[in-house]
Amino acid sequence: MSHPLLILRDDIRAIFQNDPAARNIAEVLLYPGLHATIAHRIANIFWRRRIPFVPRLISQIARFFTGIEIHPGATIGRGFFIDHGMGVVIGETTEIGDWVTLYQGVTLGGTGKQGGKRHPTVHDQAIIGVGASVLGAITIGVGARVGGGAVVVKDVPPHATAVGVPARIVATRDPQTGETRRVENLPDPEAAMLRNLHNRIRELEARVAELEETTDHHHHEHHALIKETAEEQACWAAIELNGNNGRYDEFTLGGGI
Repeated sequence: MSHPLLILRDDIRAIFQNDPAARNIAEVLLYPGLHATIAHRIANIFWRRRIPFVPRLISQIARFFTGIEIHPGATIGRGFFIDHGMGVVIGETTEIGDWVTLYQGVTLGGTGKQGGKRHPTVHDQAIIGVGASVLGAITIGVGARVGGGAVVVKDVPPHATAVGVPARIVATRDPQTGETRRVENLPDPEAAMLRNLHNRIRELEARVAELEETTDHHHHEHHALIKETAEEQACWAAIELNGNNGRYDEFTLGGGI
């Protein structure tokens, strides 16, 4: 096992390598991600020795001061860098390799109440972007990248880039040359669903317009019928007022034949 000071040196080196805003060692020592990492490494020593309460106490104190929650049981390699860090959550059975970078709001969490291994394994040199959630006992491969806001529920291969909800592979990178190749013609279930909804809405709008046109037509016919009936009633009323109804009765009873 590496000496704690050598691990601390690598954690500080990771900050300088990944954060252009890190100008000197004095500023780096103020980074909350570094504070949370140091506190976790101390808590993890007590956790592995099965000392109760103390690991949790250290973890909660670090969470209070940094906004970063790392379970004492999580395994974290050297050169670990949490940029900004607020809202980062790392679960108990999480395993993180060397030179891994997390950004603010990342969750390495579980998907249920089952025991055993239930949190992700993140291999060396992986990068997980702002607000990403990596859920369940899945694997993030060596050098893989997870885009900001992604929700990862399946393994991400080495040197691949995953984005979206749920996350899908959009690019792969050659570790030797650094060349990135886009993965084309990916199925996009969200886009397909939105297209289907859009088409369905257009169909429903057309049917509603047709029904409105039919209703308007029947409405006009009904008003015309009411108008004709009103005119007939007015005509009969006029006949009655003029006393012509007697002549009509006389005629219909045979008087006019």
